[in-house]
Amino acid sequence: MSILLTRLFVGGIPVEVYSHSDSPDSSLPVNALFLLHGRQESTERVAPIAKSILDVNYSPAGAHKKRDLIVIAFDHRNHGTRLLDASRNDGWNRDLNKNNAQHAVDMYTIQTGTVHDVTFLIDHISSHLYPLGEREVVEWGIAGISLGGHSAWIALTREPRIRLAIPIIGCPDYTKLMSQRAERTGVPFIPPYYPPQLKAYVDAYDPASFPFRANDATNPFLGKRILVLSGAKDKLVPWTTSMEFVEGLEVGDGVKKVVLEANAGHECTPAMVQEVALFVSDWLANSTWI
Repeated sequence: MSILLTRLFVGGIPVEVYSHSDSPDSSLPVNALFLLHGRQESTERVAPIAKSILDVNYSPAGAHKKRDLIVIAFDHRNHGTRLLDASRNDGWNRDLNKNNAQHAVDMYTIQTGTVHDVTFLIDHISSHLYPLGEREVVEWGIAGISLGGHSAWIALTREPRIRLAIPIIGCPDYTKLMSQRAERTGVPFIPPYYPPQLKAYVDAYDPASFPFRANDATNPFLGKRILVLSGAKDKLVPWTTSMEFVEGLEVGDGVKKVVLEANAGHECTPAMVQEVALFVSDWLANSTWI
């Protein structure tokens, strides 16, 4: 038994699809999990995590699954195989020679662009994977680290086919995250560092702008399965920027699990990877999530 890697080009986007050797001929429906890397990284970073998730779910511990699993990885815009200008992935810096003044714009456009890419791939990747209609992806999930974690939060508000999300050291409140980062790096949180057009967009469309405490159809998080993984010692994406949102988040008959790892900083630890794998196991075993 082994992990299989299939490389595709979907509308010009290079995509890596991880599956298990036990699953290609299975009659089970398929759940697909997008796995997104962090800023200044690439799909290389998440390959071992994809393999770990599959290993757990195709071991005896995953014997109760009612779905097969594929894990989909692709590079964020301006990252990895899609890199155009590495300096635009830098952050604010007190050293002006290393400072990317457009950090706030660059990072948010990559996050939202990634979510557009996720929707595009949901629309079209099955045609590449199963051109004879031999299998069906019945449910979609998303997990992401840091930049990818920010995108996972946004995806929950924009793509209704995403039923599960696992933001790892990510933040759902861009204003809190960037205002704290600006203060820490000595950058004024005003134009041109935070343009009025970006502020208006974030205020209208960021996850924190939605009625996330509501128990009605205005809340896009209702009924979703959400695992939040953060490090208590994280200085780049401090827990304080997410805490109010996460604690107040209402998911109705969905699932909300929060793990704040006491000794972790801005990192995806082995313990976090294990939490992801087990959360995915529950997803695959729960036949009501269709």
